Amino acid sequence: MSFMTSILERSKIADIGEKVFANQRLSEAEALRLFDVRDLNALGYLANHVRERKNGNVATYVLNLYLNYSNVCILSCQFCAFARRPHEKEGQFTLAIDDMVRQCADAYARGATEVHIVGGLHPKLLFTYYTDLIRSLREACPDLTIKAFTAIEIRHLAERIAKKPLRETLEILRAAGLGSLTGGGAEIFDPEVRDKLCRGKESAEEWLEVHRTWHQMGERSTCTMLYGHVETLAQRVDHLRRLRELQDETRGFTALVPFAYEPDNNKLSHLGLGRASAFEDLRTLAIARLYLDNFDHITAYWVSLGLPTAQIALSYGVDDLHGTIQQERIFHMAGSKTPQGQQVAQLERAIREAGRVPVQRDTYYEPLRPSPTPDLTPLPDLPEQMKTLV
Repeated sequence: MSFMTSILERSKIADIGEKVFANQRLSEAEALRLFDVRDLNALGYLANHVRERKNGNVATYVLNLYLNYSNVCILSCQFCAFARRPHEKEGQFTLAIDDMVRQCADAYARGATEVHIVGGLHPKLLFTYYTDLIRSLREACPDLTIKAFTAIEIRHLAERIAKKPLRETLEILRAAGLGSLTGGGAEIFDPEVRDKLCRGKESAEEWLEVHRTWHQMGERSTCTMLYGHVETLAQRVDHLRRLRELQDETRGFTALVPFAYEPDNNKLSHLGLGRASAFEDLRTLAIARLYLDNFDHITAYWVSLGLPTAQIALSYGVDDLHGTIQQERIFHMAGSKTPQGQQVAQLERAIREAGRVPVQRDTYYEPLRPSPTPDLTPLPDLPEQMKTLV
């Protein structure tokens, strides 16, 4: 009996290990059993086997810029420290298109291949604001992939702003230059959790419909899971099940990007939940890798995890460290103490120290040909004059 076989037997998951090595699908019940395992090494051993079967020894990253165009939002999600209601003037911002184009052009000139754009559900911005933004970015940065908008933003644009059918709205945005949807807004799909966490936000079915429609158009997107708040482990597994079912149907998800609830500066802070531990982060990432057999990639979002934990996660099922992520605001306004961005050298060093081979990728998780290391040092924060009210 091998040492690892003995560990799996002591953890009472030898039968699950046999299914993993036979490349067989795990059930919801088996995924839930994995959450009972306290031996993190046993989970990591299995998750790493799947990770290397799918991706070898490569670990990827993307050169990207984050832009949050506005934090004005008609919703009041309990976990959100980023949004400001329309009547809350203090702390509001809405960026002018020209200012965002200048930010992107600067990053693009220094090698960025992706811009990630999300914001609040602004009640007064016209649909042309969004189409003009995408079109202007496409003109200024022809080869930059524009990855923008969560499912709830898309529904907001379709139902309240453009007043057009969902697919037609997506087609207009794609024609303007939209290259990919972001995976945000999924949170936890269970309706009881959504009622406590983000009452008034789209339902699980409505979130899935947006991504299903986008995938049926031949396009790709990421998906997310926000864990470590009021959800149960069974509800966490149910969330993964629904993502796996849509992936079976469309094959349109490039990766899962899980991240933990940030406990500061929001309406759930009084619960005293605290942030998920590194143990919980690694356990969740490993189980996601084991359960989502039809996903090629699991991304460690270092803005949430911190780069040291994200580096360790490369041995717990993760094969991607996301990106340079300049200018991220949503997690930092909720209390994240991680840096505002990482340089390429830092990401590659973290990957090499984990014993992996660093490879730059594009938005669709395809490797890019080797090129000279770009000049993508952290960009300065947006000056006040760029927070132009539209």
